[in-house]
Amino acid sequence: MPRFTPPPADAVRSRLLDAARDEFTEYGSAGAKVERIAAAAGSNKAQVFHYFGGKDGLFEALWVQTVTDIAARVPLDVDDLAGYAGRLHDEYVRRPWVPRLATWHRLEGAPLDAVVAVRRDAVAAIEQAQRAGALPRTYRPAVLLGLVEHLAAFWSEASPESAALVEAVAAPRRRQAVVDAVAALVGA
Repeated sequence: MPRFTPPPADAVRSRLLDAARDEFTEYGSAGAKVERIAAAAGSNKAQVFHYFGGKDGLFEALWVQTVTDIAARVPLDVDDLAGYAGRLHDEYVRRPWVPRLATWHRLEGAPLDAVVAVRRDAVAAIEQAQRAGALPRTYRPAVLLGLVEHLAAFWSEASPESAALVEAVAAPRRRQAVVDAVAALVGA
């Protein structure tokens, strides 16, 4: 009789994170069910607790992974914040679950050290560019970063009422509006 060979731990962990992404995007942390996540991942509840300590740990791990993945895919470019915003907008279009997960995190989450570290590095880069005169000092570095990133997410995070008013704006024009708004913000 063949012996059972368990899947590698990183494969199980990855499947759980993928299943959690869909579940948390739909229901948030409070409404998500560990049983559904485990079933969708072809695993069981015990694995969720083993790898993540529970549902909250799984949500936190997913959010940290999401933020670090986006930071790697769309690195901050202080020499071209408008282009950065356009690329970030593109990432949200390609991965529409990210803004929704971000909304759930804002509603239900707490600051996570790993995410704060990513944000702190970006703020430091903007502050350095401001000190060098490459970016205006109109806004504090953290505020400028927040404005740029929120402009990039404008179309993805618009309320249904706002979206209805601008639905005729074509996709390429949406991206260009983000780029133009950030360029105006930084005086480029």
